[in-house]
Amino acid sequence: MTGSSYTVHAVAGIPEVGPGDDVAALIGAAVTGSGLGLRDGDILCVTSKILSKAEGRVVRADDREAAIDAEMVRLVARRGPTRIVQTRHGFVMAAAGVDASNTPAGTVLLLPEDPDGSARDIADALRDRFGVAVGVVVTDTFGRPWREGQTDVAIGCAYIDALLDHRGTIDAFGNELQVTAAATVDELAGAGEVVKGKADGVPVALVRGLGDLVTAEPGPGVRPLIRSAESDMFSLGTSEAMREAVLRRRTTQWFASDPVSAESVRQAVAAALTAPGPGVDTTQSSTAPWHFVLLESETARKDFANGLADSVLERAPYLVVPCLVATASVSTEFAAATLGAAVENFLVTLAAEGIGSLWTYSDPDTVRELLALPDGWEPLGVIAIGKPAEARTAQTPRDPEDFITVR
Repeated sequence: MTGSSYTVHAVAGIPEVGPGDDVAALIGAAVTGSGLGLRDGDILCVTSKILSKAEGRVVRADDREAAIDAEMVRLVARRGPTRIVQTRHGFVMAAAGVDASNTPAGTVLLLPEDPDGSARDIADALRDRFGVAVGVVVTDTFGRPWREGQTDVAIGCAYIDALLDHRGTIDAFGNELQVTAAATVDELAGAGEVVKGKADGVPVALVRGLGDLVTAEPGPGVRPLIRSAESDMFSLGTSEAMREAVLRRRTTQWFASDPVSAESVRQAVAAALTAPGPGVDTTQSSTAPWHFVLLESETARKDFANGLADSVLERAPYLVVPCLVATASVSTEFAAATLGAAVENFLVTLAAEGIGSLWTYSDPDTVRELLALPDGWEPLGVIAIGKPAEARTAQTPRDPEDFITVR
């Protein structure tokens, strides 16, 4: 258990950092000159900008957009000129951390090449010089979804666990904690930022009194804080969500055996029902020209796939048959197009959930007979869905100009 109190100190006296400077030596000199010194268990919160400057991670401001492109691996959201992206480090942040503050006019700073590695180097150098066990947290400023304002968070750390897992422990009321994990290094980064300030030119803070957090080994850095795509419920941004989901949608030939959530399929059907239909009231089941037959039970799927003698359908954990439904209010001219729009919504919604699909042709008469479809229902193929057995890459966007004629 950590102590019941701690102190946070701004480390003054660090000069402007330039390319090639020894940041650990500058910090060591500053903590000595300030009278703070270093003790066992001290934790240093170091602003990433001084590491970026020492590493020469400075580019011209007019190259900022190109720098963002080079640092990002995925666009999450865009509003006007502002881009929220995932960096090659795994961080989701504005402009890939490319920053114009605390750097000479006409230049911008990139994030350090390897923040965890930089934290280890600083910690090792200070441990060797002063003979004390210290931890280091490299910090940067992030905005946050659902909350205004910014705060410092950890983008690198050494000799301190990024997460403290409290699962399995008991709270004050006797309840076992099931999902609680404290983002310790983010909490320390925020505490350090309070005394460093944004514009005061103090890039380092020293946290004293939490020696139990300092570990004997460097540890894995901040990687435990980075949420995987599989567990990220908000991996897509707002205005980009549909476009990214469209690019994610790929035809899947091989499916994992994992079951498909019936609720996910129904949500996809709900999205399908929002498709447009020229001159058609698609809001009412009695007038919409479509219906979706869901084959949820294993028996129904196996019998159906065997009846069609289709090995791909046999491998899929869920099957859906979209059907045109004849109604007096729907012209034949638009019926198939309207169902196609509905199926597109259906497939894209599944893709956004990480569910693969294959829309394949099957003989309509055979499908109708196997499913005992009502008169007036015309099956348009079969959709096999399930978790892809292999990792998929997004489709490469094609140049729309190749498909456009302007009059």
